[in-house]
Amino acid sequence: MKRPLPESLSRRSFIKSSALLAASAAIPAWYLNEARATAASPKPLLANDRPGIALVGCGGQGRGDCNWASNFADVIAVCDVDQRHAEEASKQFTKNGKVPAIYNDFRKVMERDDIHAIITGTPDHWHTLVNLAAIQAGKDVYSEKPLTLTISEGKRLVEAVKKHKTVFQTGSQQRSDTRFRLACELVRNGRLGKLQHMTSVLPTGPRGGPFPEKPVPQGFNWDFWVGQSPLVYYNEKNNHGDFRWWYNFSGGQMTDWGAHHNDIAQWGNGTERSGPVAIDGKSLELMIPGGYTAASRYEVQCAYANGVTLTILDDQTHKLENGIFFEGTEGWIFVNRGKIEASKPELLEEPLPANAIRLYKSDNHMGNFFDCIRSRKTPICDVEIGHRSISVAHLGVISVRLGRPLKWNPEKEEFVGDKEANAWLSRPMRKPYDYSFIA
Repeated sequence: MKRPLPESLSRRSFIKSSALLAASAAIPAWYLNEARATAASPKPLLANDRPGIALVGCGGQGRGDCNWASNFADVIAVCDVDQRHAEEASKQFTKNGKVPAIYNDFRKVMERDDIHAIITGTPDHWHTLVNLAAIQAGKDVYSEKPLTLTISEGKRLVEAVKKHKTVFQTGSQQRSDTRFRLACELVRNGRLGKLQHMTSVLPTGPRGGPFPEKPVPQGFNWDFWVGQSPLVYYNEKNNHGDFRWWYNFSGGQMTDWGAHHNDIAQWGNGTERSGPVAIDGKSLELMIPGGYTAASRYEVQCAYANGVTLTILDDQTHKLENGIFFEGTEGWIFVNRGKIEASKPELLEEPLPANAIRLYKSDNHMGNFFDCIRSRKTPICDVEIGHRSISVAHLGVISVRLGRPLKWNPEKEEFVGDKEANAWLSRPMRKPYDYSFIA
């Protein structure tokens, strides 16, 4: 399955082509005009039409999400096991003299009838239990990505959303970005001829350590924060913003940025509700004993049943720009959060025909979530899409840690004839923070 980078994606070739196509880096006028013609801003809410929401996980990302959500709803409560974070969030979202209540146990938040939706901004290893508790309590959910810690958690979450008819939006906001939608529509409509290969270029993760034990800060419930993961000592680099570099709590950049870019790759490939059939991943750098445990430099090769292949790389090792490359028989398209480019200007500049395949259109990811709360329609990045997108990253992490290629059945969501690999689809959950914690 090993596939070398094609000449079209070599650093020298890409830089040369990019210089020639600088004028094509912007969104083409025809697509902008189309977008303006069909633009639909989130419906303004009246004073009595603003849902009550609660933020669970009051770090920087959670507060950023909640600040966005506060344009559409009233923040009634905040929750965090770090008292300082909870107090800062309550102060931030105090409005017109109304102070959000502070909680340290998210289960208490779910008991309030005046809270209609939950914004989940916790570290990755807490997403599933918080989201399941919210779903069971009849709340709608906007959850940060990566959606889950394991593939088994994702399957359980998908079933719960279906059972309770929850409006569930995964925070993969690139789906509500015009550039990414344009790239995927062009690919899905054969603008590149037959799609052959995709490259998902993610940031290189940090490699640090060892980190000595430190006293747990006052007001920080460390045992609760560690949750389902094995209990480890506190240090300055295994909590809050740095949690994602530890396998116990996340999967490094492969699951962090991978949740974004692999989502777009699957959208362009038309496999957003499926997945690859083969995975071969490897770590390219030994981690420091006593330091970060999620792979820093990596390469993962994936193959799909339709013949398309996907390579997941870190940017520094491979000297490529963060973003997604789509390659076909008639050329390539590159897209990231700042630009969209192509091997030939006409690939972008020629409008799509009236009968072209059109993808779900959203111009405001959070606004789309609240629109769907009112309409009870499915959001642009629903729970199954979020689950399938992060499953690609989880598969890569499992292959890297096992050190060998794997065969995957995306329909059954299990490895083919591989008992050892299937044992990695879930992880032991430390009591009391297993599923009984929210029963």
